[in-house]
Amino acid sequence: MAISRQLRLLLTAGSLLATALATPLQKRLSDDDDDTPLPLVIWHGLGDNYAAEGLHTVGALAEAINPGTLVYYIRMDDDSSRDQSSTFFGNVTEQVAKACADIAAHPILSTAPAIDALGFSQGGQFLRGYVERCNNPPVRSLVTFGSQHNGISAFRECALTDWVCRGAMALLKGGAWSGAVQSRLVPAQYYRDPAQYDKYLEFSNFLADINNERPIKNAEYKKNIGLLENLVLYMFEDDTTVIPKETAWFEEVNGTEITPLRARKLYSEDWIGLRELDRKGGLKFLTVPGEHMQLTDKVLNETFAEFFGPLKLKKARKSTWFGGEDL
Repeated sequence: MAISRQLRLLLTAGSLLATALATPLQKRLSDDDDDTPLPLVIWHGLGDNYAAEGLHTVGALAEAINPGTLVYYIRMDDDSSRDQSSTFFGNVTEQVAKACADIAAHPILSTAPAIDALGFSQGGQFLRGYVERCNNPPVRSLVTFGSQHNGISAFRECALTDWVCRGAMALLKGGAWSGAVQSRLVPAQYYRDPAQYDKYLEFSNFLADINNERPIKNAEYKKNIGLLENLVLYMFEDDTTVIPKETAWFEEVNGTEITPLRARKLYSEDWIGLRELDRKGGLKFLTVPGEHMQLTDKVLNETFAEFFGPLKLKKARKSTWFGGEDL
């Protein structure tokens, strides 16, 4: 059963020892032949909530492909309505810190040698924030669908009756760089307009930091991305919700000019470890037909079979999978 209707989004544990975290993940996992699937952590997108039927359908698919998978849904509140509101209103730095604390304190997740992670839309860059800022337990494979890794340069339109969305977008359009907006409105914290790049560097509460775009770089971010086995970046071919859609691949779009990731300083100077990850074959650029978050069971099932599951990671397919390009 296709789950595109359920997944259409608006925009879409004891701690490991520090010495273990400093050891490459592949080396730590290679000595363990256990066929138990790694736990899977999922972070939903804008306007969704952790208890949504569509999200749990995804979790069921993951468990069906890799029986015994523990699926954990990140939430900012146990009340689903408040969790949904937090996708619009909240401080992303605090939200990532909460996710880090919740995962590290979970009785099962905290004992796992590693976890896998799946991010839908904005949940993708938030999970990357988890990897860069805490990574405890460490992530083996991070898969993101339609995520805004290089930010958005325009704000989406809202349904006439969606007052939460309309209120948030009105505030964003009125002053995206104000302290109040950057500390409170979630989409503003990954807003990145090339025409206002200086303001973005100065005022961005979240994205400019995790992309290491400011002069002083955080070496921990680069190290933690380098520990990944896979960073899988899906872009929706006909995405008109996320502007620009190429942000899913870390591409820079300035008007009609598109700069691929590998031609950017972010990659050539390896600000966050993407070049290192790419050189060991762990950076995947894939596409999915259709609009934002139009996903089928087939795409999800093949993704779960390829990148998630037991500790011993299977050989990854080429990046031409599902129409992706080897940039």
